[in-house]
Amino acid sequence: MHRSKIELRVLGTSVTLQEHIRKQAEHDLGIRLRFIVADGSDVQRDGVMRPERYDLYDQWIHSIDCLWPARALQPIELRRIARWDEINALPRTGHIDGGAGVSAGSVPAERLYVQPDGSLGSAPSGSISMLPLTHNADSFVYLPDELPDTLLAGEESWAWLLAPQLAGRVALQADPAIGAIDAALAVQASGLMSFANIGNLSIEEIDALISTLIEFKRRGHFAGFWSSFADAAQLAIAQRVVIQSIWSPATVELERAGLRFRLACPKEGYRAWFGGMSISRLAHGRVLDAAYAYLNWWTDGWAGATMARQGYYIANPERTRGFLSDGEWAYWYDGAPASAELPGPTRKHLVHVGQQRDGGSYTSRMSRIAVWNSVMDEHNYLVRRWTEFMRS
Repeated sequence: MHRSKIELRVLGTSVTLQEHIRKQAEHDLGIRLRFIVADGSDVQRDGVMRPERYDLYDQWIHSIDCLWPARALQPIELRRIARWDEINALPRTGHIDGGAGVSAGSVPAERLYVQPDGSLGSAPSGSISMLPLTHNADSFVYLPDELPDTLLAGEESWAWLLAPQLAGRVALQADPAIGAIDAALAVQASGLMSFANIGNLSIEEIDALISTLIEFKRRGHFAGFWSSFADAAQLAIAQRVVIQSIWSPATVELERAGLRFRLACPKEGYRAWFGGMSISRLAHGRVLDAAYAYLNWWTDGWAGATMARQGYYIANPERTRGFLSDGEWAYWYDGAPASAELPGPTRKHLVHVGQQRDGGSYTSRMSRIAVWNSVMDEHNYLVRRWTEFMRS
């Protein structure tokens, strides 16, 4: 008797839940995929409160700090991840190529392995909370033709987001967990405040940060706030902003629109993040088997290549190398100037000859992390105060 195709429901954001990815995975795996796309805050909330709504949770590793205590997820058994040994050191140890790790923020390695008592930690075990996959080092984008020479003469800095010369032409990410860190980096780089741990602010530091941001907002400094990379791109394309925090796929849209822009390599370092996938605690039987098949598919190479073409890295890059041309690998991972026109994720030309990625190679960029995205100890308080700022 013919068995019907399994439908796998994946909850996540537009970062990885893209139509061309869905079609390729369905073709390769012989299953039906339903992508449930929302912004980061909604995905995290549904991830915590509605595990019956999804089979796989595709989101940032720092959000595990909310989902794991809520018992929304089940451990991922490493014996069922065929290429686990290919996953590089960064998510497993917190550093790359033996360099010093970064302790600020929610370090992926510290919440990766399931410990004997059910908690999460960095001690290796036979199961993990989330399969680490897509990651990047984020900063901000700016239009050099619109910035004053007094700024351009100096090193790129997070302080530029609060430069008075750019008042009324600045945008920030709306998500409190990410936007607040970008704002804190800008405030600290401007010399307005300093933080003991920029990835884990105290109540007093949150209050001072929000008060500072509200004052800037009342002076009309911010032109907008965005929740998706499409929103971010539109702010620049519509000429509402000349500088803003950014996600890499937005630069694809800026390139298509013909904008001349630069992705900053801030002297203070990047805000880094790691994304991946976790399994709902309610997934079982054939659905659970399909979930593992989809996790393994993401480590096969094709998905890592399409992520590279929009500026993201994958946790087992050597496997992806075989799905990229030599020129693509040299540009995206080695930081070399493009030797030819290179395609974006949907095969249209994206990178021009001679263009070079900000910050250089993978190792160079991921070794210059100022802070990891995080869920702070005072996350709930931060969300309340950030909401006040957004509504002010």
